[in-house]
Amino acid sequence: MSDSTEYIQKQIDDLDKKINESKNLLESSTDESLKELAKEDMSMLESQKIQLENSIKTIRGEFVEKTADSKAESVKGDAIVEIRAGTGGNEAGLFANDLFTMYTKFANRVGFSVASISKNEGGIGNIKEVVFQISGKSQKGDTPYSLLQHEIGVHRVQRVPITESSGRIHTSTATVAVLPVVDKNINIEIRPEDLKTDTYRSSGAGGQHVNKTESAIRITHIPTGVVVACQEERSQHKNRERAMGVLKAKLYDMMQTQQKDSIDDLRTEQVGTGERSEKIRTYNFPQDRITDHRIKQSWHNMEKFMEGYIDDMLNSLRILEVSQ
Repeated sequence: MSDSTEYIQKQIDDLDKKINESKNLLESSTDESLKELAKEDMSMLESQKIQLENSIKTIRGEFVEKTADSKAESVKGDAIVEIRAGTGGNEAGLFANDLFTMYTKFANRVGFSVASISKNEGGIGNIKEVVFQISGKSQKGDTPYSLLQHEIGVHRVQRVPITESSGRIHTSTATVAVLPVVDKNINIEIRPEDLKTDTYRSSGAGGQHVNKTESAIRITHIPTGVVVACQEERSQHKNRERAMGVLKAKLYDMMQTQQKDSIDDLRTEQVGTGERSEKIRTYNFPQDRITDHRIKQSWHNMEKFMEGYIDDMLNSLRILEVSQ
């Protein structure tokens, strides 16, 4: 049984208890108004139970991992994740790093593998942008894209920065984009003459060179303006191969969204502009609360959540998906 079906089954068990309570009240009460309320409760609870049972059937038998535009048959289950610091200065970069750590720990814990593609650091613990690929299947049989596709959007954090002596709560954001990795059998024409390739030296925080050869690759797709880069491998050939994988994923997504003029259009469509008001989720550290605004649900225990224990939240989002 997958994480999603386990979570739904627990909700069904809870509903069964409430249905039995209403049934007992209906049978034992002599108050007609209470009996009428019990009938209404039972009807509502049974309707919710049927909906959840249908969700389990869909996941077990008929559910095909859906992507944002129903292109599951043409993509693998692996995912390319891009995190960028948004508004909020240095604190936004620290939060982007926290999200990167959160997703990495979650992936490793459930059995996925994580491969870094590129990282632009702004200082110790501060990330301006990071791109990485999550691959494989979890111990429950789920794939990275099926679990993480709902992470697309603006993530907002509210906390007191270490450098804030007055204890003032600071608000900042980071944006997350998730692309499905395109199967190698899918034919996407990328002409060599449409590519501009630059090589450069990989560098760490503060511009410190990681290696002395120009092994890092930056590829620009001239017709669309899409730019991808990879600097994590020591081999220029491997960096180019990974960069081309990211390019293929982005071009495929653009093809599926009626040939956007540039990747900025696609990304704006996915995550907005990064302004504080365009949020899908808020991480409120002082109140130890994480709230997903799309499903209006909150969780506590921030420390555990940021260590990658985000399963309950992901399952809630998948339940919303299959019930729509």
